[in-house]
Amino acid sequence: MLGLMASQPLGGALVARVGSRPVVRVGALVCAVSLVPVSLSTSLAALAPAFLFLGASNGLLDVSMNVHGLAVERRLGRPILATLHAAFSFGVLAGATAGGLVAAAGVEVTAHMAGATVVAVCVALLTTRHLLPRDVDAAPDGPLIARPTRALAVVGLFAFCVLLSEGAVNDWAAVYLRGDLGSGEGLAAAGLAAFSLTMGFGRLTGDRLAERFGPVRLARGGAALAAAGMTVAVVSGEQVAAIAGFAAMGLGLSSLFPLAIRAGAARGEAPGPAVAAVSGTGYLGFIAGPPLVGLLAELAGLRSALVLVAVLCTLAAVLAGAVRAPVRVR
Repeated sequence: MLGLMASQPLGGALVARVGSRPVVRVGALVCAVSLVPVSLSTSLAALAPAFLFLGASNGLLDVSMNVHGLAVERRLGRPILATLHAAFSFGVLAGATAGGLVAAAGVEVTAHMAGATVVAVCVALLTTRHLLPRDVDAAPDGPLIARPTRALAVVGLFAFCVLLSEGAVNDWAAVYLRGDLGSGEGLAAAGLAAFSLTMGFGRLTGDRLAERFGPVRLARGGAALAAAGMTVAVVSGEQVAAIAGFAAMGLGLSSLFPLAIRAGAARGEAPGPAVAAVSGTGYLGFIAGPPLVGLLAELAGLRSALVLVAVLCTLAAVLAGAVRAPVRVR
């Protein structure tokens, strides 16, 4: 994650100068190839820079893909960014499932990563051929770094609250169900599974909801639902209710980060640096969330610590006006 965050400003600057298409292509290829040094690492000293390199290539790809998705939106005249993020969510689930099956079959890590690299390189070469021309979002005379305006800062704070909440649930939902509510391992994993699935399916409907209700009402309602879901999970003390609460959180949070990305691009002088600024601020929350919850759990218990997540979701609902941006651009 540190490599991803560190490379995002560079990704925004490169998109501004040469357009998102070449950055997506290079980022995808480098990200695929960077799996090889990870698989060949035999010590922590070798693994750390390999992961740093993987994260940095992922950061370039993250920014450029989002900017290109916004360019496709403008070309189509309708929002599609949440649907693109749904593809990411289901890709994560598919990758985790495939990785588990390959590991269960006894395939060595090096062979597994080599095969994944070959597949990823082929997919990158085939799909990037169909991207829009590089000049659709290049801004050769524009800024390389987003100017820190108040409007952009509020969008960044909204993204920070959203991704901090998401990161906290990813790392602590199963621990809470297992340790505080006494569930078995299988039921504990169901909390995170419910969160991930509702987030993926929620993103499939996010674009249509943004068109129908507008981004502000969708953001406010989604953040409020996420806050209510975490409140239920913390207050109820029941395993099934907690899983339902995490499912509601996934559904509520599902469209919020894509809305922040779109709003950030609309408020910047150039989309690349603006998206990099909002995305980097959001991922700072994603990194900070789990250890912050852990620290609070040491002081007051995990149930009390998770109240912070409900508070931040409530704050995101208050900040929902920041994501006002056109979703119908025809």
